Amino acid sequence: MSATPRLHVAPDLAAGATISIDGDQAHYLSRVMRLGAGDAVRVFNGRDGEFAAEIVEAGKSVVRIALGGRTREQATTPDVWLLFAPLKKDRTDFVVEKAVELGVAEIRPVLTERTNAENVRVDRLGRLAVEAAEQTERLDVPPVREAQRLSAVLGEWPQERVLIFADEAGDETGRPWGGEVGRAKPLADALIEMADGPAAILIGPEGGFSPAERSRLRALPFVRTVGLGPRILRAETAAVAALALWQAARGDWRSV
Repeated sequence: MSATPRLHVAPDLAAGATISIDGDQAHYLSRVMRLGAGDAVRVFNGRDGEFAAEIVEAGKSVVRIALGGRTREQATTPDVWLLFAPLKKDRTDFVVEKAVELGVAEIRPVLTERTNAENVRVDRLGRLAVEAAEQTERLDVPPVREAQRLSAVLGEWPQERVLIFADEAGDETGRPWGGEVGRAKPLADALIEMADGPAAILIGPEGGFSPAERSRLRALPFVRTVGLGPRILRAETAAVAALALWQAARGDWRSV
């Protein structure tokens, strides 16, 4: 991995062009990194690949850089979304950061009946996603969508996209976590049987989904109900585990 600073930028990129960087990124380059004219950087925009560049002017509020050659062609991101019930601030931040690292194409907070944190700052989470993409050598930044009620999400769901529903509960009323009867097939086994194609993973809140939510999800034709093992995982752990399994079985970990 190169030690050269790497930034996500908005403008179109082409060899020989000069672009301007302002705001927090300009402050980072000129004040935090203390870079100046002649220093190297790398830039990407999610469309044109990654380019080597050189600072030509480093002011207090604007940094101008000249683009050299393309160092990496734009790559295709595996078509998997992460849907998750927002958690307390630091734990939500963790989920977003790790989702970007694990290569999701889109991040969608969903509000369930048992969601504990409904004040979702999508703008701040979007900035976290940019930082994670810059640090992990991604060539794109997955969008973080506005939070929606689970019922609304399911009502407008694209039928061709499989929704992998991580369900930790059994069907034995009155027993802790529903007992053992009715537990879903392990995710690793389900992924072996699943065809390649657009997918999404749904992770619930602390305390799991309500009985009504669980019943609705299980009845939908595009939903695949799966289990994540014999232990009850924290929501952020479940998100990481499920994404890692999906990438290994159906995603781009197969080509590394």
